[in-house]
Amino acid sequence: MRIFGIDPGSERTGYGCIDSDGSRCELVACGAITVPSGCPFPDRLVRIFDALASLLATHRPASVAVEEVFHGRNARSALKLGQARGVALLAAARAGLPVAEYAAATVKQAVVGYGRADKQQVQRMVALLLGLDAPPSPHDVSDALAVAVCHAYAGPAAAPSGSAEDGNAGVRTWRRFRVPG
Repeated sequence: MRIFGIDPGSERTGYGCIDSDGSRCELVACGAITVPSGCPFPDRLVRIFDALASLLATHRPASVAVEEVFHGRNARSALKLGQARGVALLAAARAGLPVAEYAAATVKQAVVGYGRADKQQVQRMVALLLGLDAPPSPHDVSDALAVAVCHAYAGPAAAPSGSAEDGNAGVRTWRRFRVPG
């Protein structure tokens, strides 16, 4: 199954596309959509949407996995992040794809085995699980790949559009999967 993971952001949105056969994952594509900071916010959202729509059309995934908005200290930043996340959800919905949403702690638990893992731990584990020579960078890219890997591990138990509401109960960890090689 081809899965497209998204780590939304208003200045940089990470994406990662993987193929998974249920026991291992393989990288298809990854990167970051970067929008200039001087660009007006509505134009940033349009650029993010257009880029995601193009990537989804190119890679044709079976599903999309998106990281949920974290509860930040700065309300303005959280609001902008939520708007970028809405654009990502819209791009997936417009493409007619099922969407699964995962809390950051759930993604970290599934990929690293610890829900409070730091960014470097996630990067290293994503590199290991995907058989990459170097950890994906920047963090937005590794986070997007981690969301995709988390969804691959969730398998059919993941409920599209709402899996976060049930605590992502169907998500398993990397321990039952084979490392490429």
